[in-house]
Amino acid sequence: MFTRVANFCRKVLSREESIAVEALAQPQMTVIPREQHAISRKDISENALKVLYRLNKAGYDAYLVGGGVRDLLLGKKPKDFDVTTSATPDQVRKLFRNCRLVGRRFRLAHVMFGPEIIEVATFRGHHDEQQTDRSISQRGQNGMLLRDNIFGSIEEDAQRRDFTINSLYYSVADFTVRDYVGGMRDLEEGVIRLIGNPETRYREDPVRMLRAVRFAAKLGMRISEETAEPIPRLATLINDVPPARLFEESLKLLQAGYGYDTCRLLREYGLFQPLFPTITRYFTEKGDSPMERIIEQVLKNTDNRIHNDMRVNPAFLFAAMFWYPLLEEAQRIAQEGGLAYYDAFALAMNDVLDEACRSLAIPKRITTLIRDIWQLQLRMSRRQGKRAWKLMEHPKFRAAYDLLALRAEAENNGELQRLAKWWGEFQVSAPPAQKDMLDDLGEEPAERRRHRRPRKRTPRREGSA
Repeated sequence: MFTRVANFCRKVLSREESIAVEALAQPQMTVIPREQHAISRKDISENALKVLYRLNKAGYDAYLVGGGVRDLLLGKKPKDFDVTTSATPDQVRKLFRNCRLVGRRFRLAHVMFGPEIIEVATFRGHHDEQQTDRSISQRGQNGMLLRDNIFGSIEEDAQRRDFTINSLYYSVADFTVRDYVGGMRDLEEGVIRLIGNPETRYREDPVRMLRAVRFAAKLGMRISEETAEPIPRLATLINDVPPARLFEESLKLLQAGYGYDTCRLLREYGLFQPLFPTITRYFTEKGDSPMERIIEQVLKNTDNRIHNDMRVNPAFLFAAMFWYPLLEEAQRIAQEGGLAYYDAFALAMNDVLDEACRSLAIPKRITTLIRDIWQLQLRMSRRQGKRAWKLMEHPKFRAAYDLLALRAEAENNGELQRLAKWWGEFQVSAPPAQKDMLDDLGEEPAERRRHRRPRKRTPRREGSA
């Protein structure tokens, strides 16, 4: 009995000591006055300001927080604005008729102003190890938070956020910025630093590893040593994240204008494999295979389009990334099954997309477009007669042509390069010139006709109608 009491006391003391040490290690709260930061209300969405003012008027604390504050301090234009408040989700809903509550894991209020949504979150509190109400906070076997609706103070909320540079609070009441975790210092020094124990935080939410890489690539910052160290060891935890969530994260990683740098960091930290296991199997030591070259080029092209305010389609990106695994699989099926290549190609499309969707829940609307782009690759060389004109009428012809051009560049294949050049000229030529180009191709060899064996007729029985 005495031993158990002594052990319990030691545990309590060690826990209190660790809390005290952590409190000493954390920077003191700093208030940055208006004249010492670059945030101006004219750069903030009017709808976000409406939400902040109404919450303040109703007696609640409310702050702009997260990436919006970070980007404003860096002189960038935020993509969206998030608000955090002392009001509970139900209290927020009572203040705004245009509000709906979303999320099971994190209960959030979405205040909708047409196409713009202002996300409002209640201050989060610390987890209690002795928490008995599992409907409020739940953890999985690996320490992942399955449900988390514990509310607290702004000081606790600052500790609960992921990175220091995302834990800065802007107040419209006095136009100050509040810093509880040294975020301003890390922002000035260009450091991505996780708040709290990195391994614990990654286990709570493995997507934080992807976010660390994404912010490092997007902001041109470095990941601090203690934040980076556990990532390669814990990368397999990404497999525990729902595939639907990973699909959304993959778009943020690869289609935010910094896809090439992000991909490089994903490979460096071992995070590419759990996202794209099919592709990882074909990586080479030198990194100069046609697949790796086409991935590099398609990501650079995507980045350029985004920076030039041009539209991008994830179907084309995935069609290019998975093209060479598709060819390998089609070749294997054709050899082992003794099938015609076209049939093997069709089966390979199913296999490659099925495996990709086990990691990323790619929606059917996108996989359908990927199939179209792939199938058109087999038809691009058949141009005689009216086929070329008919092919150009296909909705995904332009995407298929772009993939053909990428393949020609990645493989340095003379035949592919001539084919891509022909299609490039054919698209921009006038109809008479197009006809001349088709005439120059000559006639396609006549296909061997399949003679059908006549069907045997069953003799009628006598007396049957």
